[in-house]
Amino acid sequence: MNVPLLDLSPQYLSIRTEIDEAIQRVVASQYFILGPEVEGFEAEMAEYVGVPHAVGCASGTDALLLPLKALEPRTGDEVIIPAFTFFATAGAVWNAGFTPVFCDIDPVTFNVTAETVEAVWSERTRAVVPVHLFGQMAPMAEINELARERGAVVIEDAAQAIGARQVPGARQAMEVGGDHEAERHSGGDNGQVMAGAAGDVGAFSFFPTKNLGGFGDGGMVTSHDDELAEKVAKLRVHGGRQMYHHEMVGTNSRLDALQAAVLRVKLPHLSTWTEARRTNACRYHGGLEELPQVTLPETLDGNYHVYNQYTIRAHRRDELREHLTGKGIGSGVYYPVPLHLQVCFRELGGRQGQLPETERACREVLSLPIFPEVGQERIDRVVDEIQSFYEG
Repeated sequence: MNVPLLDLSPQYLSIRTEIDEAIQRVVASQYFILGPEVEGFEAEMAEYVGVPHAVGCASGTDALLLPLKALEPRTGDEVIIPAFTFFATAGAVWNAGFTPVFCDIDPVTFNVTAETVEAVWSERTRAVVPVHLFGQMAPMAEINELARERGAVVIEDAAQAIGARQVPGARQAMEVGGDHEAERHSGGDNGQVMAGAAGDVGAFSFFPTKNLGGFGDGGMVTSHDDELAEKVAKLRVHGGRQMYHHEMVGTNSRLDALQAAVLRVKLPHLSTWTEARRTNACRYHGGLEELPQVTLPETLDGNYHVYNQYTIRAHRRDELREHLTGKGIGSGVYYPVPLHLQVCFRELGGRQGQLPETERACREVLSLPIFPEVGQERIDRVVDEIQSFYEG
């Protein structure tokens, strides 16, 4: 029995009638760019996240780029980001006109902390972009406090974390080991703040592999800030609300109506799919927790983890991955090369050993199949093959 890293077909088949009807509705309307579907989805996302403003755009990358451009960077302005994340975080900072400054991560959550951010802070820092990596929120209370004291903006990269939430004021404390079943059921609103509502701005991706994925690219900017949201709405349509009148130098970054229609169908199902992911995580916890060669993901105290990825640390990672591939089991390495060592950022002076936890994570992380429909039988097979590799 093969186990793919991701299989989107079962999800589509479960809601095929709803999806097909939504697509046909858009086709019949012939209204493909922005319009009622996008406006409806923006309103639903704003309500879901708990913010007054949600602005659809063309991709998760643009959801980072547009609010950064709205800050109107000056020469030499810096933005602090983790070195352990997808390239889009750094690319957006660079393309907006800022200098990216890379910081290290917490070795347990893979996320930045106030301490790792403060270690690289300078008088030129204008913004911080904490990434809620793999579906778990960074410790926002501490990061917000630091940024507000120093007059910087906090932009949450929530591309992998739609539906993740956190008790307001949650700080860097871990639920180490413990009752994973209890952790699975610790979600619910309970006054928690959603990813995308904890900072000044949130950025979401609807790339097909995300927990809420479209049928192509798509993104969303969420914010409490009226002025910033208005700037983003202008920037996505060449810098002006009125056609042929341009108040800013913007770009073409509009969310397609077809994507919005698909995402509107999927959004009401998201909580069910998220709980399935969390159930699958518990299954992995139970099967792998006794293996000394494997370090399991853990959850920040007060967090609700949505497991866009189930990422372990593995001894002899590359050999294990080769073994799993040979047995027909998919896996992923997110990410093999830290951003501060990427060739395109060489001029920033990154060097080996500069960010030790980031570099160690790049050598050890391995993500296992966690999609909602993977099921107990296939998880058991993954666990069996990991055990077989190490015991053999």
